[in-house]
Amino acid sequence: MKIPENYQTIMPYLILDNAAGFLAFTQRVFGATEKIKAMRNENQIMHAEVMIGQSTIMFADSIDRYKLSNANLFVYVENADETYRSALQNGGSVVTQLSNQSYGRSGGIKDPFGNVWWITSVI
Repeated sequence: MKIPENYQTIMPYLILDNAAGFLAFTQRVFGATEKIKAMRNENQIMHAEVMIGQSTIMFADSIDRYKLSNANLFVYVENADETYRSALQNGGSVVTQLSNQSYGRSGGIKDPFGNVWWITSVI
């Protein structure tokens, strides 16, 4: 099986209200790199892709044909405390407090667009 460079076998595809805001959130909180952004019109993203580390997330603005569809995303980061704090500073809300778990330091944040991020760093 051939998979294009910078893609994985499985990738999340989010249908969002305010995809442009989501793009900005991922850039500020996770240092995401914009790969593609195709506009439906001057206000709506038809298809966009960001890379966080070596992972691609695809997303678009919701329309009548493609309704809002959020996700839970587990993401490894260098410093869970810093990233968690940044997510809160950028409009996120607490799902679970940061704590040490058997798999690392982890906490849940709901972003302003309805997605939950399980922010985790290896201890």
